Amino acid sequence: MRKYEEKKENQVVEVYCNCCGKKLAVKDGMIMEGVLPVTAFWGYFSEKDGEHHTFDLCESCYDKWIAGFQIPVEKKIENEML
Repeated sequence: MRKYEEKKENQVVEVYCNCCGKKLAVKDGMIMEGVLPVTAFWGYFSEKDGEHHTFDLCESCYDKWIAGFQIPVEKKIENEML
């Protein structure tokens, strides 16, 4: 969950993990720790047809979530991060 402050453009001022409620570090509109932002647009053949869901997970909750996957996530190491 994100809270924005209106300036010239919206700037993130607070980010919370939707799972555990942890407040994530934000400095000058930049999130300063690992977060998984999720956006899902539910379409045809879904019981949530037409709904748009968004949430944020901290790194700890993400790790707990994927630990229960039957098929592991694909991982790739990035050498350069821009």
